[in-house]
Amino acid sequence: MNRRLWFLLLAAALLLHGCSLAPDYNRPLAPIPSEWPQGPAYEGTQTVPGAAGAAELSWQEFFSDEQLRTIIETALANNLDLRLVALKVERVRALYGIQRAELYPALNAAGAGAKQQRSVDLIGPGDARTTEQYSLNLGLASWEIDFFGRTRSLSEQALNEYLATEQGRRSARILLISEVSRAYLTLAKDRENLSLAQSTLEDQQGEYDIIQRRYDVGVATELDLRRAQTRVDAARRDVASFSQQLAQDHNRLNLLCGCQLSAELLPADLSSLTPPRPMSAGLSSATLLNRPDIVAAEYRLKGAYARIGAARAAFFPRISLTTSVGTASDALSGLFTSGTDVWNFAPQLVLPIFDGRIWAAFRLSEAEQQIVLTEYEKTIQVAFREVADALAVQGTIDRQLAAQQSLVDALAETYGLANKRYLGGLDSYLGVLDAQRTLYGARRVLISLNLAKLANRVNLYAVLGGGAG
Repeated sequence: MNRRLWFLLLAAALLLHGCSLAPDYNRPLAPIPSEWPQGPAYEGTQTVPGAAGAAELSWQEFFSDEQLRTIIETALANNLDLRLVALKVERVRALYGIQRAELYPALNAAGAGAKQQRSVDLIGPGDARTTEQYSLNLGLASWEIDFFGRTRSLSEQALNEYLATEQGRRSARILLISEVSRAYLTLAKDRENLSLAQSTLEDQQGEYDIIQRRYDVGVATELDLRRAQTRVDAARRDVASFSQQLAQDHNRLNLLCGCQLSAELLPADLSSLTPPRPMSAGLSSATLLNRPDIVAAEYRLKGAYARIGAARAAFFPRISLTTSVGTASDALSGLFTSGTDVWNFAPQLVLPIFDGRIWAAFRLSEAEQQIVLTEYEKTIQVAFREVADALAVQGTIDRQLAAQQSLVDALAETYGLANKRYLGGLDSYLGVLDAQRTLYGARRVLISLNLAKLANRVNLYAVLGGGAG
């Protein structure tokens, strides 16, 4: 009997390699141009001196600033959002394990014992009132033999869902790295703005004191004095505002890192930073297909194909098997004596004749496949737009910086000349006031452009897929 049972189990296992009804998967054509955009905004983006491809660099190689690397390592170890994503990946992995296990029979051992006393009215003469029955069995219950690939298709869908979630963890890691670096750069920019506001306050306070003395001796007008006071008050307001922003920047970094960062790790200003390495997008937009969000979208698309296979298999018969082998006796001591062996073999075939739910489920699987396909194509298009935007910044930011620096230099000369003309009695203080206000605004724009250049390198690194590690 044991030989027959194992033969049946072997034959059933061979049926696991039956046909699959899922449609063949072929990667859809990417709905984007094969090359990056061209034009005046993208000049020089193809040949950036010293630039490397995003896939060639780990984040440790891309970020050259030691303090920033330390902060990123802290965030990767402690950030709760990233930890939550990792736990969700483990949950999906476990769900895949449950679905995968449906392919194989669950072998169970069962022992039972019963002792019963019957009524004398219900037994024949000479029969014992008390009966005993003991059994020990090894078998499987209601195992579906996956002849048409339904269970295997569901397992394939669960696998692709797990792989997509794994890519989601990679996306979350890249997002965290870029968020930490941008917060770090923003803090450096706000410190530079605070320093500018403080130096402006000192200069304006000095000018106000000079005008106050001139006013006291009747050389300056009260209007000049009040105008000077407005610039002092505006500078004081900016100092308080940037102090607030610095505190909030520090709080944001602390939240991203999941701990309180020491002051020694924070940047002094933008000019003191070691900039990230320059990036190259390469010649072909096909590099986007390695972005984790696009890879995850493709895994979900493969899972949608597998779900169609499961929906198709529902139209065909479902074959399940229940079988067991064991021993039974009316005495516990007789369980393993000769002639007490028992076995059970109960295959079952269910053929759907009419079930509207099967057709609805099939149409649902096809509709969801089209939805996921559209989401996959949109993900590629959004990624292309993000890289193109970053390349446009890369191709123009140096020209913007050069023009802004020239503007700042010219405005500084203008401010100096206007101040000399006022002190010489040739012009009113209004010219000095206007020159100082314009120079201060231009310096703040220059600081923002310096931030934009560094932040765009981080952004380009992230939108190209975040590198090798």
